[in-house]
Amino acid sequence: MLIIGLNYSPESTGISPYTSAFARGLAHRGVSVSVLTAHPHYPEWEVHEGYGQWTSREVVDGVPVTRLRHYVPANPGGVNRLVSELSFGLRLLFARWGRPDVVVLVSPALFSTAIAVLRTRLGVHRPAVNVWVQDIYSLGITETGMGAGPVAKFITWVEKTTLRAAAGVVVIHDRFGHHLSKRLGVAPERIEVVRNWTHLDAGVPTDVQATRVRHGWGGETVVLHAGNMGVKQGLENVVNAARLAQEQNAPVRFVLLGNGSQREDLRVLGAGLGNLQFIGSLADGGFQDALAAADVLLVNERPGVSEMAVPSKLTSYFNAARPILGATDPQGLTASEIEAAQAGRVVPAGDPQALLDAALALRDSPETARLLGVSGYRYRTEVLGESAAIDRFVAWLRTLPTQSKTR
Repeated sequence: MLIIGLNYSPESTGISPYTSAFARGLAHRGVSVSVLTAHPHYPEWEVHEGYGQWTSREVVDGVPVTRLRHYVPANPGGVNRLVSELSFGLRLLFARWGRPDVVVLVSPALFSTAIAVLRTRLGVHRPAVNVWVQDIYSLGITETGMGAGPVAKFITWVEKTTLRAAAGVVVIHDRFGHHLSKRLGVAPERIEVVRNWTHLDAGVPTDVQATRVRHGWGGETVVLHAGNMGVKQGLENVVNAARLAQEQNAPVRFVLLGNGSQREDLRVLGAGLGNLQFIGSLADGGFQDALAAADVLLVNERPGVSEMAVPSKLTSYFNAARPILGATDPQGLTASEIEAAQAGRVVPAGDPQALLDAALALRDSPETARLLGVSGYRYRTEVLGESAAIDRFVAWLRTLPTQSKTR
């Protein structure tokens, strides 16, 4: 089996932990698996130190990994993002794949996935192809306001054509499956739902007081947003909430943990705010400690973002057993996931005062906050188990060779 995706370990956020855990899980189950990926670069959009060769090979957790150098833009918006994906796709077109029976393509990146699907259709050796959909591009381009009209139609056509050409499609939420079936014309019997799982270890003890001291947190309520700082997250809302908190002398500190294309713009926007803190990406141990030591864990999304993605940070948040605050579309996927877990509160996206008020309400109701955290952890344990998810994925993939021969 061959897994192809743009992101892989040692990247610690976004899609990488799931792709890496999946490959590792296959190897542990005795499946012959290899990976084609890029050099680590996310979310900083800069190739990590020690990487960057045109082609390199290594073994990660027992899995052979081939890394291909591609264009990594410092500013990944718009055309730059497209060129980046196409450059990876062109590398895939001419790379050595071996002769896998099954190929799993991880989307995003959509355009490199489309090129890879084209290669399988035109080649002499035609493996069964499954696309693992983490984000829906055609929704993302409209919900983030990054494209409309002909651009949106073209991206929808690429996505529809790519997914319909695959023998199977795995999605991470049933609402994704509904959209692919009703809007993109993918046959329902070719869609399987496999939920993303919590990739962090359960129940790792944290010295909360020591962690708070290390990060300079006192008795104020710490509201922490972890992960990518991109357009989709709309984090200027958090900066505005911090400004309101400072003006109103509210005992709340907002923390943005991670990196991304918008990080420096946010630092400039929040200059002078003593209750707004930026922390760079942390290794898994420090990351877990920070989540467990915060008072509230925040998912913030740009107004209009509703159905395009399920934030990967949610699984880590559930694992931390802290209450979750979602500043997002109340009818969207993120809100539905928080509500399904009974793990937090939801306020409208782009309303900084509502965000601040909700944080203060959780501060004033510590028992409610505790129970929300307990509920989220229970959801992580009962619904988002890694082993069961990978077993389901493997069972689905075993059906694909037969399907591909009958298409």
